[in-house]
Amino acid sequence: MAVDYLVIVVYLAGMLAMGWWGMRRARSKSEFLVAGRRLGPAMYSGTMAAIVLGGASTIGGVGLGYQYGLSGAWMVFTIGLGLLALSVFFSARIARLKVYTVSEMLDLRYGGGRAGVISGLVMWAYTLMLAVTSTIAYATIFDVLFDVDRTLAIVLGGSIVVAYSTLGGMWSITLTDMVQFVVKTIGVLLLLLPIAVVKAGGFGEMRAQLPTGYFDPLGIGGETIFTYVLIYTFGMLIGQDIWQRVFTARSDRTAKWGGTVAGTYCLAYALAGAVIGTAAKVLYPKLASPDDAFATIVKDELPVGVRGLVLAAALAAVMSTSSGALIACATVANNDIWSRLRGLGRSAPAGDHDEVKGNRTFILLMGLAVIGTAVAIDNVVEALTVAYNLLVGGLLVPILGGLVWRRGTVYGALASVVAGGAAVVVLMATHGILANEPVYYGLLASLAAYVIVSLATPATDAAVLAAWRERLAGRSPELASEPVPAPQ
Repeated sequence: MAVDYLVIVVYLAGMLAMGWWGMRRARSKSEFLVAGRRLGPAMYSGTMAAIVLGGASTIGGVGLGYQYGLSGAWMVFTIGLGLLALSVFFSARIARLKVYTVSEMLDLRYGGGRAGVISGLVMWAYTLMLAVTSTIAYATIFDVLFDVDRTLAIVLGGSIVVAYSTLGGMWSITLTDMVQFVVKTIGVLLLLLPIAVVKAGGFGEMRAQLPTGYFDPLGIGGETIFTYVLIYTFGMLIGQDIWQRVFTARSDRTAKWGGTVAGTYCLAYALAGAVIGTAAKVLYPKLASPDDAFATIVKDELPVGVRGLVLAAALAAVMSTSSGALIACATVANNDIWSRLRGLGRSAPAGDHDEVKGNRTFILLMGLAVIGTAVAIDNVVEALTVAYNLLVGGLLVPILGGLVWRRGTVYGALASVVAGGAAVVVLMATHGILANEPVYYGLLASLAAYVIVSLATPATDAAVLAAWRERLAGRSPELASEPVPAPQ
């Protein structure tokens, strides 16, 4: 294992080094939070794929393949579908808004700033829980690597992510995500996938050893697939962690086509995880938990050196999602909640240096909160379900409604957030966190409240809508903290 340890140590040291390098570039709010809005197609595609394919997509995706066969790909597949839908239909408009958070978009669309604080609280809860789920996953990986205590594993992995994210913000996270994207591609798609299939005897032997249901594309169940679409496909459309990556695009064309490439990559990654899990079922038919499939096949079947690289790929998957969720959580906490509570708003006369310092402080504080929460919570699936239920049930309707329906009003948006969020919380308490009812009825309550209240209240002021259309078209003046882009 000495060679494997060396691979992992070099990888982790590289992450910290890139954090230090990123710190030298992140000298303004725009550079720190959205990488100066300067990412080209290649880097944008890699970082977008890296953030959506985290520990749940890698370890969890293989576990679903172990449990259900090829239909276990549906969870990650719906993530890819969501990213494709976002890129094709919405990303160009989102990129032209030149904002930092989803709540700022709601303020621009509905006016008055009244939707921002409530939506910020919901988005903050989502991004916090998303970061927590990724941080919990460190325990599984470091247990395989070093056989360390769960708490120590979470603190070790979380501290590295907090360190490079705090140092360089989005520049550091973008650089590390590109490395993580390459490591995941080599480790999971090019190495683990073919080795697992060969070790299992090839597809013919896998078919002979397993029930036919393992090769049924709908074997996981229609209701489960529908729930995945509601939670993950729609969740991709509105999450702050995803939008913040869209904001980094150099142009709306980059956001559209770069995101389309990333979404297509996610579809391939989904199938790979399911196939690896199916092969693990042949090799280890009686594992205690499906989520042990990834670590077991890596530990027992891969040669020295390759094993270290694939484990580094798993770490890369976890770190990319964790760092993206962390900076999103800190951005929302600082810009949408703390600044508003202090009465500053976005027009506060603060210098770029002070804004970078403030955002860096919030990343550190949120990082400590994430690590502490991850130590206290043990169930990754429940934490992830809470995050996406709150996001989709509370914010999907007012965000997409604002983009496609002119008649939506600020009162309709507020009612939608409150009704949907309350329904989700109550139904999770009464039916269980993993039940399907919370997101189903939460969405219905949110939609009903949005339409009824919007139609019952005065239409949005014409001046607000005119300014909104100008911003969507990319004709609005730059924000005070934005650099003027060079002609392209």
